Amino acid sequence: MKRLAFLGAALLLATTLDAAAQAWPSKPVKIIVPYPPGGAVDVISRKVAQKLADQLGQPFVVENKPGATGTIGMALAAKSAPDGYTLAANDMTYSLLPYVFKSLPWDHEKDLVPVTTTVFVPYAIAVRADSPHKTLGELLSAARANPGKLNYGSGGPGTAPHFATESLMLAANVSFTHIPYKGAGEAMTALIGGQIDLFIASTASLMAQTKGGRARMLAVSGDKRLAALPDVPTFAQAGLPGYGILNFNGFWAPKGTPPEVVAKIQAEVAKALASPDMGAFAESQGGFPGGTKPDAFAKIVADTTKMWGPVAEKAKVERQ
Repeated sequence: MKRLAFLGAALLLATTLDAAAQAWPSKPVKIIVPYPPGGAVDVISRKVAQKLADQLGQPFVVENKPGATGTIGMALAAKSAPDGYTLAANDMTYSLLPYVFKSLPWDHEKDLVPVTTTVFVPYAIAVRADSPHKTLGELLSAARANPGKLNYGSGGPGTAPHFATESLMLAANVSFTHIPYKGAGEAMTALIGGQIDLFIASTASLMAQTKGGRARMLAVSGDKRLAALPDVPTFAQAGLPGYGILNFNGFWAPKGTPPEVVAKIQAEVAKALASPDMGAFAESQGGFPGGTKPDAFAKIVADTTKMWGPVAEKAKVERQ
């Protein structure tokens, strides 16, 4: 009788979870973006949210909760009900957080479940359009001849551009001086205004100024040139094969969200990203669509987090 009761309970639970997945979404879904409006994560999330709303007939509402390198918004998501109606959006910055903070208000490995990627975006190094450094080789040669003289900007200590540039310095054996700003937008403005010499960020962050003729990309990560920027070589083609960072954007859900619901969210996002207009959007950002399954996305996050350990140690990044 006990075995029958156990089997009955297991069947009831499976039926309940399946029903929850089938019913999702039966009300609006909130997507927390832990950064200000207008940034790459925000733009990508809003584009995917609109596509999901059209596809599923329920509003997908983006809420910006910026602050503390994204930890405020991610903590809010981690403490939300695990029912599939609150998601968090982030990018590669999430993998940096254990090296930026001495402690986090949630368990970085367990309290948020990777659901799926939305867009993969290469990283690129940019200078202002009238920079005397026309190629990556020229820039690195100048840096080696004058250690610390060239400076670079970032959205602040511990941000992805900061770590990406530290990684480049290690790979190329050069030294730049770090000038932190309050956000990537300010760093981009400083590059255009001549206050900094270079800026490494996602192609999505650099695309508008590059297309507008105010900045020039010297190299992009990845194994092939971008269709949107056919004249920009890869880092390997530019003479630095050991450097390559691929930024991911994606959605997370609170721990305890039913696996069936997580799987349905992933499937719906993948369906949305497979549409021609989303492919064109991703290409316009210098990237390509995601849609990765949860287990594969979890591995990407874990592997990327591990990758930053040596960079943080060698760069002597001080945890806040």
